[in-house]
Amino acid sequence: MSNPSLDDQIETVVEKLLSAKSVVVFTGAGVSAESGVPTFRDKGGMWTKFKPEELANFDAFMKNPDLVTGWYSHRRKIMSEVKPNPGHYAVAELEKVFDDFCVITQNVDNLHRRAGSKKIFELHGNIERNYCITCKKNHDLTGNYSPQAIKCECGGLVRPDVVWFGEILPQDQYAGAVAAAESCDVFFSVGTSAVVYPAAYMIIYAKQAGAFVVEVNVDYTDLSHYANQTLLGNSGEILPRIVRKIKR
Repeated sequence: MSNPSLDDQIETVVEKLLSAKSVVVFTGAGVSAESGVPTFRDKGGMWTKFKPEELANFDAFMKNPDLVTGWYSHRRKIMSEVKPNPGHYAVAELEKVFDDFCVITQNVDNLHRRAGSKKIFELHGNIERNYCITCKKNHDLTGNYSPQAIKCECGGLVRPDVVWFGEILPQDQYAGAVAAAESCDVFFSVGTSAVVYPAAYMIIYAKQAGAFVVEVNVDYTDLSHYANQTLLGNSGEILPRIVRKIKR
């Protein structure tokens, strides 16, 4: 017997969605890469001299705040210049179809919100937010790509509101994500290699709770065996096809 075509696989997913009451979309770096966001280990300019682990941690920030601030300013500028892709917009359209829907993302680029998604659990933070490590005041650095460390009025250093190596995930975001994964009817894992934990546990939580798990990725992953359907391809092509069929 031949394997089902992508069209047939999509039809199976659509059938599940038509009877679903609760849907979760879990996204990783592959979704952002389709918008041109470099992956965490992108090979760009002077930053090739450093390992992410040497820059994305609190000790490095305190030791050399100018260096770490410069790296994140570089990344924020790149992310400010890219736009949501059809995959992001398709996720936002799905949210309009289901009363119980949320996005769980490992990405920090804010592209889901810019595409129109409303209910989002950001497991690794958001690079567009920044706060003082001393008084916790939020700082809007839109358009500020200074390579020098930024200080709050209180004298404290301002850091990006992202999860660094050695830090725990924001507990409210993680708890909300786990609750959603464990209560949904259909769970999408989109554009993630499923190797970063504890975020990758979301797929396992959903499967163990009885969800129909759909993987959308350019290749198989370590957690593909948990998926009821693996749709191979770009999310910006596959997700809009699903949305069109749901709304026809």
